[in-house]
Amino acid sequence: MTSYIFNVVTMLGGLALFLFGMDIMGKALERQAGGKLQTILAKMSSNVFKGFLLGLGVTAVIQSSSATTVMVVGFVNSGIMTLKQAVGVIMGSNIGTTVTAWILSLSGLEGDSFIIKLFKPSTLAPVIGTIGIVLYMFTKGEKKKGIGTIMLGFLALMTGMDIMGDSMEFLENEPWFAQLMISFSNPLVGILFGAALTAVIQSSSASVGILQGLCGTGVVTFGSAIPIILGQNIGTCVTALMGAIGANRNARRTAVVHLLFNVVGVTIFVIVFYGLGFFIDWKFLNETAAAWDIAVIHTCFNVAATGVLMPLNGLLVKLAYLVIPRKETPQKEELLDERLLATPAVAIQRAHEIASQMVADSAEAMKLAMGLTRKFDAGKMELLVEIEDRTDRYEDALGTYLVKLSSMNLSVSDNRILNTLLYTISDVERIADHAVAVGKAALEMEEKKINFSVQAKAELEVLERAVNDILSRTIHAYECFDRDLAMKVEPQEQVVDALVREVKSRHVRRLRDGLCSVEYGFVLEDLLTAFERAADHCSNVAVEILQVSEGKLEAHEYLNALKSGELYESAAFSERLARYKAQYAFPEEK
Repeated sequence: MTSYIFNVVTMLGGLALFLFGMDIMGKALERQAGGKLQTILAKMSSNVFKGFLLGLGVTAVIQSSSATTVMVVGFVNSGIMTLKQAVGVIMGSNIGTTVTAWILSLSGLEGDSFIIKLFKPSTLAPVIGTIGIVLYMFTKGEKKKGIGTIMLGFLALMTGMDIMGDSMEFLENEPWFAQLMISFSNPLVGILFGAALTAVIQSSSASVGILQGLCGTGVVTFGSAIPIILGQNIGTCVTALMGAIGANRNARRTAVVHLLFNVVGVTIFVIVFYGLGFFIDWKFLNETAAAWDIAVIHTCFNVAATGVLMPLNGLLVKLAYLVIPRKETPQKEELLDERLLATPAVAIQRAHEIASQMVADSAEAMKLAMGLTRKFDAGKMELLVEIEDRTDRYEDALGTYLVKLSSMNLSVSDNRILNTLLYTISDVERIADHAVAVGKAALEMEEKKINFSVQAKAELEVLERAVNDILSRTIHAYECFDRDLAMKVEPQEQVVDALVREVKSRHVRRLRDGLCSVEYGFVLEDLLTAFERAADHCSNVAVEILQVSEGKLEAHEYLNALKSGELYESAAFSERLARYKAQYAFPEEK
């Protein structure tokens, strides 16, 4: 009895180490892939086969079809991906997840050759673990530490697998366990058990690994293994179904497609395979299955299911619409889906995309406002206010989302993106506020019939061109955090400040000469203030990009030093400043 208890405790410890290794290896792989996951998955064409290949590749990298599917549900919910695009990725993820089973099947290698001994987990895992701990503890580069973490995860995974396998050997002589395995030969019982086990641990890779560990007892036959594997493919859908709770209808349909793919695939397999069993004696079903046999069955089923159902992807979509019908009232897409927080690198990239859209909207608002000063239009003024309201919502949503992300384990590069976004979204939103200020000035001009002189209009045209250009450079620098583009923003901001001062000086001279009224001056002051402050916010954004990209956060010190002249020794800065001054020169006063 005592040995029985110790064996169970050891088995549970091995299982814990196995699941822990799988978790840290998967997360480390995900961090290494970083935002490329979103770039790969989100920029998907409607080609189902291309989506299949990408789903296969991404899942093979992060070692989790559940994570890939939850990501896809989040993408569909956010409007990044369509339901049709998601189908191919889901099919690919089912095959990509079989990679783990092949890695774990290394435990079944037998032979005396050097190569076989090297690749046996008892030899390979310690070697990889030793290299991993050296990289993790004695190197400084984030990438090397990440690779070290992956290797340590592999060590924990394989060690846990070995411990489980060894501790389960006692089950070989247990009559109740042999009887249990025989009961799983019943397709319905085996499928239900496999589905339940996978639903509980929410990982088909882990449940397949546990089955491979049980193969060491010598009691697991092909007849009992096949139904369990079929059930495991259904059980893995639970994670996506749970992730779709609260999502929009298309996102829920995505989770349903995942479930339908596996249920239909299992149903077809059961009908064909066990139907043929009435005419063919499947003698191998009574043979003992090894770990690599489980990997073969797992892969063959998923490849066969994909081969049959890929041409019928349209049918799966139609079935999903039958399960979750269309609704007349359109549902609003969730821009920052919290499901993506489960994959922080992807969530960071999504937040960056929304922030970039926010910058573009603010610039568009300013451009629209400038047009209103020349020809006022009430409809365009309403649109301007709508855009400004949208940037307010973006700022609130991004602030909450980024704070949640800041508590997560992020790579150095993702942390820098996070800091840049946190430090700049308020500046971006303020640009839209100043655009509304310009719009209000335009409304006042319309109501009071204020019309600037030809000279003043020419000066404002030059100033507006400079402001539009600095906004455009800020947008492009922000989209990819481009240092070279960010370096061009500050000298242009200096030129905008100089232009504003010159416009004010010229206005005072015209006022003194009786060519302009004080009332015109109030409106002009509002316009100049809005333009100057918009350029200031562009400068703040650019400086944050420059500073955070170097791992610093002294943006204000940098800006003050630049404006005070301490950094004017920079040849590039001086050259750009001179060029911009010449580019935005005012016409001579008459």
